[in-house]
Amino acid sequence: MIAPTNAIWGMYAKRGLREWRGTNYECRFAGISEEIGVERVATSAARTEAAGEAGHFEAAPLTADDRRALLRFMLLMRTTEERALSLYQQGKVPGSFYDGRGQEATAVGPAFALGPRDRACILHRDLGAHFVRGVTPDRVLAQMMGRAGGVTGGKDANMHFAERRLGCVQMVSMLPDMALVACGLAVAFQMRRERRAAMTWFGDGATANGQWHEAMNIAGIRRLPVVFVLENNQWAYSTPNELEFAVDPVERAPAYGFPGVKVDGNDVEAVFQAAAAACARARAGEGPTLIEAETMRMHGHGAHDDMRYVPQEMFERWQARDPIPRYEELLAGEGISVQEIRANVKEEVDRATEWALDQPMPDPSDATSGVFADADPELGDAEAPWSRWKAADA
Repeated sequence: MIAPTNAIWGMYAKRGLREWRGTNYECRFAGISEEIGVERVATSAARTEAAGEAGHFEAAPLTADDRRALLRFMLLMRTTEERALSLYQQGKVPGSFYDGRGQEATAVGPAFALGPRDRACILHRDLGAHFVRGVTPDRVLAQMMGRAGGVTGGKDANMHFAERRLGCVQMVSMLPDMALVACGLAVAFQMRRERRAAMTWFGDGATANGQWHEAMNIAGIRRLPVVFVLENNQWAYSTPNELEFAVDPVERAPAYGFPGVKVDGNDVEAVFQAAAAACARARAGEGPTLIEAETMRMHGHGAHDDMRYVPQEMFERWQARDPIPRYEELLAGEGISVQEIRANVKEEVDRATEWALDQPMPDPSDATSGVFADADPELGDAEAPWSRWKAADA
């Protein structure tokens, strides 16, 4: 038996490591027999092919209610971030402000594929994923204003938060360190022989860091049940793709021993299908998948960044591919009331804003509570709104 050697797999593997020592579990380090390569998916027209060929699984069905939910979560992300930016400009959000405008599909689509017992490491431009897993906009807005009613009780400001009771691990700034934490979660699932998947997100800039290589390498060697979502938003702060890497990062996946899939990151159903297939592969013990979702960051790196380095024609080209109007047009053509969804989201965020503004500031005496863990953290199960999971519970 080969024992694990990389301590950076994450603290959530500790429980699994204890089980490793107490069982006869054998880790599969054998070579992968099937042909591994990069599947390219350009648009939603290819999403069935993406799900079927990349992971050898049938396309995941979406009901009309599923599609309404996908649009609702994207609108909830955008509307909440617009409201938070307004609060920031009023001086009510301390520090800087970071959002994911234009990346709503890459946040919501993958998270929608997760089951209740799957786990997620969500990043700062993926607010929609928090909503999919069950966090509500009132707590998010309170979080951004540093109020006691926030997700972490007024700590960690508007970026570094997660609701562990909903199966999410709080992010850190050093990107892509969460890829290693996700591997740690996956190690624990693998050791306990559980049919579960871990998922994490990172940007194109993160692929230049050594931690990214470490995560890809150990995931491939151990065939971990982990899904990596690479949000290629064209810029690592102000550095364009052509100055970031000589080879598209998704092309590197076969070198690590697992598939890479490239999708239109502004097509929420295309991203969802790729993620659903990748999660199915992971749960079936077939190992990791790297999904590159090509999109565009439509706001600056932070509120302090005016994006003057982005060519106007590039901005206009991606503006025309905004994921929300594209999906609204699709759903309206199928008889779904888009305006009703929009109105409900606005009403929800209005109520959430009032509640958040009424929340008190945290008690200063609690500032040091929770800095050090006094027990193993427990991750609870999350909401899983995809109809597949509701059918499984029926």
